[in-house]
Amino acid sequence: MREQVEKVIKAIRPAIQADAGDIELVEVDEVNGVVTVELFGACVTCPASTQTLKAGIERIMKDRVAGVSEVVEKNALGMSESPVML
Repeated sequence: MREQVEKVIKAIRPAIQADAGDIELVEVDEVNGVVTVELFGACVTCPASTQTLKAGIERIMKDRVAGVSEVVEKNALGMSESPVML
């Protein structure tokens, strides 16, 4: 699965770079189908980056790689974004 995910990221990277951003694969959880990526450059401060991640990157990833259930972004603290549980 990781190899397929890397191919998809390689295919979508030029579009992200065209907007002064970039994307890097952090982790592929093959058991749960969760792909963790890190966004760089203009993506970090872009208000539309969450929309790009979910409606763009995640949709493409699910279409092209069997078993992918979600794409999440690694935040600046080095943890995947997730709801806070207290």
